Amino acid sequence: MIPVATPIIDEEEIQEVIKVLKSGFIAQGPRVAEFEEKFAAYVGTEHAVATSSGTTALHLALLAAGVGKGDEVITTPFSFAATANAALYVGATPVFADIDPLTYNIDPERIEELITPSTRAIIPVHLYGQPADMDPIMDLAADHDILVIEDAAQAHGAEYHGRKVGSMGDAACFSFYPTKNITTGEGGIITTDDDEIAEMARILRAHGETERYRHTYLGYNFRMTDISAAIGIAQLGKLEEFNSRRIENAAYLTSQLEDLEGVSTPHIAAGVRHVFHQYTLRVPGSRDELMGFLNERGVGTGIHYPRPIYRQELYQRLGFDARCPVSEAAAAEVLSIPVHPALTSEELETVADTVREFFE
Repeated sequence: MIPVATPIIDEEEIQEVIKVLKSGFIAQGPRVAEFEEKFAAYVGTEHAVATSSGTTALHLALLAAGVGKGDEVITTPFSFAATANAALYVGATPVFADIDPLTYNIDPERIEELITPSTRAIIPVHLYGQPADMDPIMDLAADHDILVIEDAAQAHGAEYHGRKVGSMGDAACFSFYPTKNITTGEGGIITTDDDEIAEMARILRAHGETERYRHTYLGYNFRMTDISAAIGIAQLGKLEEFNSRRIENAAYLTSQLEDLEGVSTPHIAAGVRHVFHQYTLRVPGSRDELMGFLNERGVGTGIHYPRPIYRQELYQRLGFDARCPVSEAAAAEVLSIPVHPALTSEELETVADTVREFFE
């Protein structure tokens, strides 16, 4: 089976982990600080605060920014559930804005319709590796004094009009889960230029301590380990190479598939660098049949995501009743196929040929 995603771990990462294990300092320590410094420099922010996952990064970012009970957080329903769950964690209410039908990212016009006096934050997701349309989002936020927390979990190294994702909002959150563009095993990071958000995030990730055994706030154990950070440092040095391969693989797939009737290849918005965490086809009417056909022939697939977040059982139980028809349609029609940098040229050709076989 050609997997739809796979981490690339080689001897460098292994040796870096061995160094940490031999050092005796395996919890949060100097390697975490080094990773934070290098990741902030890469993104172009003053601060980076490493965490135990992308989900805890989102949770901490909202907490550190002061979002809480009674606040509303506007976000997309077409994302992994953690995006909206983070609002629930802090006692806020997620409010779902529909998406652009071409990029699958949150539609700024739909955001504007949902702003109320209770709106405290917007969480745009840079879905599949393509940046959300940040300029109008930032303009809306400035007009209404609203925070913007970028969910960049799938977009390491993506760019919007020359600016890296993670550098535009009040804060941003990345994930380093094994399927992401780079991995630390499990892990996340918050990037920000806001000194207060960074300081509070550091405090809250370590039990709310403002100094050793002085617990000033209700905090959490959301720290990254030096083991994870050592992997992350090695991976960060390879991110541009990994992304270049993803972009090249995506270009090849599009060249082979864009002429087919019954399927749409990914749209790339003007002025952005799409880093293709996923290569996602739009297959009206025959998505499930194509998925079965590919899987039977050894080509892995994924549906990201099969239902809008507000359709999840948890959200139904909580009484959410959003209406996002563009998201509903996308959920029924999207299918991701392999694009990751570990693909050989032969595997990439097999993926394209097998999709073509279905439609021809």
